[in-house]
Amino acid sequence: MSEVQTKALKAKETTAILASLSSDVKNAALLVMADALIQEQSSIMEANKLDLARGEENGTPAAMLDRLSLNEERIHSISEGLRQIAELNDPIGDILEVIHRPNGLRIEKERVPLGLIGIIYEARPNVTVDAIGLSLKTGNAVVLRGGSSALSSNQKIVEVLKQALKSTPVPSEAIQLIEDSNRASVNEMLKCKGLLDVIIPRGGASLIQNVVENATVPVIETGAGICHTYIAADADEQMAADIALNAKVQRPSVCNSMETLLIHKDYGNEKIVKLAEAFQNSSVELRGCPAFVKLVPWAVPATSADYSTEYNDYVLNVRIVADLREALDHIAQYSTMHSECIVTEDEATAAKFMQDVDAAAVYHNASTRFTDGFEFGYGAEIGISTQKLHARGPMGLPALTSTKYRIYGTGQIRQ
Repeated sequence: MSEVQTKALKAKETTAILASLSSDVKNAALLVMADALIQEQSSIMEANKLDLARGEENGTPAAMLDRLSLNEERIHSISEGLRQIAELNDPIGDILEVIHRPNGLRIEKERVPLGLIGIIYEARPNVTVDAIGLSLKTGNAVVLRGGSSALSSNQKIVEVLKQALKSTPVPSEAIQLIEDSNRASVNEMLKCKGLLDVIIPRGGASLIQNVVENATVPVIETGAGICHTYIAADADEQMAADIALNAKVQRPSVCNSMETLLIHKDYGNEKIVKLAEAFQNSSVELRGCPAFVKLVPWAVPATSADYSTEYNDYVLNVRIVADLREALDHIAQYSTMHSECIVTEDEATAAKFMQDVDAAAVYHNASTRFTDGFEFGYGAEIGISTQKLHARGPMGLPALTSTKYRIYGTGQIRQ
């Protein structure tokens, strides 16, 4: 039996136990795991060094190495994410609806776990902890298949968390990590219908496309982030600069960072050049439309392919547009329906933008970097869904649940 089959079966066997655990038991386990991460942070960082060394040898870009890197501050943040999950309300067992029928039947709609979740993801080892925490809080077992670039980090993190669970009623076998880095292990997970109840992919466009197109297991689709910020003609200059710079350079390697900046033609040439200089000072390569390149001669001409690219790096497209309509049309053409922003002082313009843009998160006068489960108050997230079924946007605890109906009668039969 393959590693995927063996570990999926082990995890599947724990789902009935997990579904019956109380909130108090699950919360206590999350706190034990949070403590273990801090206690073992030195060994986790040592394992992470192995991944970083391999990445450097393989020529991994600096922005991707940043996604992979762990330090004390980041481990404390990851641990805090587990503590925040423990403090959140447990959705399992919530009664969402009660229906009283004329024949006397009482029908209750209840939240229940999904069961066994498969998560396929790439570099970031913090995803390993978030996925485990959110899954266990909602009574789900989880099979993880991370990218080979983070294998040593993921192995150590899973080892630490499984060891921590051995002192709790939560079965440690509920957490399984697929260590085979061959792509065949991914393809096998996609066909594990009957074992896995759902698969959630997190990563680049090619990974997500492969999962969506080839899985026989139901998929909750997360999406690549080609995110835009539109600076309207009346935008406050300081606010626009702060938001645009934050959206690009605060952490360019993540999916909610800005890839294209749209600027109204009447915003002001001096302001545009000043903003371009600020990006240049932040080591951002600029690619622009002809009007922008004319103003900013060090910019590279942008192509349609550039506007369709999720860079995850210090590269930014800039396009000067005639009006709101042209900005909306550009976003409709190139957006991945992740996160879009408008900077304007005009409420009517903002309302039009937020109504017309079809995305999981739409912002007025705030950076797209806030599209994140932690920032939304979910403690952590399992991913950011860009689909429209079941869940959309940052997926917290409710997104990892299903429902079932409890029907109570007094002997009713259907005529």
